Amino acid sequence: MSRQDRKGVAAVIGVGAGLGTALAQRFAGEYAVALVARDGSKLKELAGKLDAAGGRTLAVSADVSIEEEIHRAFERIRAELGEVDVLLYNAAMRPFGRLMETKPSTFEKTWRVNAFGGFLCSQEVVPAMLSKGRGAILFTGATAGSRPFATSAAFGPAKFALRGLAQVMARDLGPQGIHVAYVNIDGAIDMPFIRNLRPDFKKEDMLSPAAIAESFWHVAHQDPSAWTQELDVRPFKEKF
Repeated sequence: MSRQDRKGVAAVIGVGAGLGTALAQRFAGEYAVALVARDGSKLKELAGKLDAAGGRTLAVSADVSIEEEIHRAFERIRAELGEVDVLLYNAAMRPFGRLMETKPSTFEKTWRVNAFGGFLCSQEVVPAMLSKGRGAILFTGATAGSRPFATSAAFGPAKFALRGLAQVMARDLGPQGIHVAYVNIDGAIDMPFIRNLRPDFKKEDMLSPAAIAESFWHVAHQDPSAWTQELDVRPFKEKF
């Protein structure tokens, strides 16, 4: 697909070995894609693969918990790819710990990565979306955003904040043409970290990153007459 045929620009914030990579792969087929994460070397490796397959990508190293780094990242995205049409906020920090086991610094950093970064990234893309009268912003949620475990003293409140942000933005921006949605990942994602953490899990116990990415793609391209604001995705075996 040529540059002229692409739908526009998609930004994937938080590109790791699981869902972030799958989102980049799914959207790179029809969008120019900005890849944003802290590990610049891994980003460049993924960008090279996507470009070799016919995509157009931009790897941008940034810490989403730091306002200045987010601003610089989007300045570069706008300069080299253009204004963002689809924002996929997938950045996450998932510490385990009960209340008295959680350091204040851990609580704050978890909130910054999961919620504050989503707020800042949204502020970077919304003005151009409003001027166009269209756009999509999708946030990656988690079970902790609705029913957290006792060991989610930092992660649960952070995901609750992100979910609240998504609801506020949907009410505000939806009538102005911007589709905002929160995708609750209710289960373990099939990725190296989870396989190492839970070697007892079988493939069918986990969510396929590619399958989740397909759900994101669908939500991002829904007809405005039937927008989804919240979506739960889980393996068929998951109890809820």
